[in-house]
Amino acid sequence: MDIAKAGEGEALVVAVHGIQGTRSVWMPVARKLAADATFVLPNLRGRGGAARGSSVEDYGLDAFADDLSDAINIAIGERSYWLAGWSMGVSVALEYLSRPEARAPEGVVLISGTSSIREVRWLGAADGEPLMREIADREKRLELREAADHDAVARTWAAVRNSDQGAILASLDIPALILHGADDTDCPSSCARSLAGKIRGADLQIFPGAGHSLPVTHTDAVANAMRAFLNR
Repeated sequence: MDIAKAGEGEALVVAVHGIQGTRSVWMPVARKLAADATFVLPNLRGRGGAARGSSVEDYGLDAFADDLSDAINIAIGERSYWLAGWSMGVSVALEYLSRPEARAPEGVVLISGTSSIREVRWLGAADGEPLMREIADREKRLELREAADHDAVARTWAAVRNSDQGAILASLDIPALILHGADDTDCPSSCARSLAGKIRGADLQIFPGAGHSLPVTHTDAVANAMRAFLNR
């Protein structure tokens, strides 16, 4: 596993990145919340120093949920923790929480995500050079300072693009905070409203003028919302 920690606060937050990001997407928020929380930041397979898969099947949500489970077992153990996901990390978190053996967190933070990746179009091209160009262009548009290698992204997209975690939502029995940008073109704000409508008692906050990369572009707003959620 490739796991880093940031902050020294009492609350333990395991935070999962998206399809093209790495754990670095969470660092601005982790720094803002350093006194409130300790962030546990795994790189999923194909990102950073984590192991690479050898096939498309190695990059499905079930495989990423295995990575998340390992990170929780290694870095958290039996302690209480909070779970957060950004973009595809939302789907990874939901996949993990759908498992009977999953260790339930104190609450979950779902940012810029959807329960149904098959209903969004993060990438359009099927494969080959057009897909690689599209991956490179999206990486720049999302302002990712550190990104997954393009082959891993292509394989991940092939594995997850028809996925749906909607079945888990009604059975979630933990506090949930949903943060989303009103101008998100990768996951329209209707995705967040759908999540909030299906998760009992969820708190939904939509930020005007914000796009997909909330932890990077709206760090203060995300940190303030998470601080209130962790401390309530």
